[in-house]
Amino acid sequence: MDFELKILGSSSATPSPNRNHTAQVLTIGNQLYLIDCGEGTLMQLMRYKVKHQRISSIFISHLHGDHFFGLFGLLSTMHLQQRTAPLSLYGPPGLADILTLQFKYSNTQFSFKLTFHELDTTVHTQIFEDKYITVHTLPMQHRVSCCGFLFREKPKPRHLVKSKLPNFLTPPQLIKLKNGADILDDSGQILVRNADVTTHPSHSRSYAFCSDTRYKEDILPYIWQVDLLYHEATFLDNMRERAEYTFHSTARQAATLALKAQVKRLLIGHFSARYKDLTPLLEEAKEVFDNTNLALEGKTIGILD
Repeated sequence: MDFELKILGSSSATPSPNRNHTAQVLTIGNQLYLIDCGEGTLMQLMRYKVKHQRISSIFISHLHGDHFFGLFGLLSTMHLQQRTAPLSLYGPPGLADILTLQFKYSNTQFSFKLTFHELDTTVHTQIFEDKYITVHTLPMQHRVSCCGFLFREKPKPRHLVKSKLPNFLTPPQLIKLKNGADILDDSGQILVRNADVTTHPSHSRSYAFCSDTRYKEDILPYIWQVDLLYHEATFLDNMRERAEYTFHSTARQAATLALKAQVKRLLIGHFSARYKDLTPLLEEAKEVFDNTNLALEGKTIGILD
């Protein structure tokens, strides 16, 4: 099953000619989840041939324009193209009020059901669940209510070793084995031992999206050993005081968090428009955590089992 991230934007508050505002699409199986929706996100979806009508849920980290100004245009286009599938929108307090006011004065009555889910950005809690994944909030420290998101695959079934399976097993019994249970006979004795006919399940993958925030070590337990961590890196470390003042992070701080959390890979983004060349930010992060990449527009990052 696919588990991959498409980067649509990597710029901070001010966009630049080559960098759009923050937006990412996470594809898990046949489900598409949009994370943040800065200005121009719809055009980026079209540019990179992402079928926006397949997006089932949208997660907004906070109410600064570079993270949600693209929402009204995207939702309006979904309506104009006669979308009928329901859409869930997760975001901080106030998002529903802002959009509802826009809908009111544009006399927009959607062709699909839009459901708002207001988030408490101060806590780590589960906000979403489907057949394959769960999503939890990650409390950030920013100038407004802000949270990140942790996407984690549910535990997968064990693998059956066909050559070791007795031929008398029924489909329900095979399902029990995949779920880790032994097969018992009528008297309650073990008939088929799970450990004898199965192997460990595939790895359950994880992605943590850390939006705008000061350096914040108290989220370490939540992102511990995730497969892929995205963390904002607005400034180089020689501007750490500026980062602290504006409630942002530096490339070195993002890498330090990745190192302490023992994550597998780090993506840095949300770059200040002052940096025309992003190489120094990448080099600074790699000094601390080598397996670091830039979150560049159009880049697709796959996470393997």
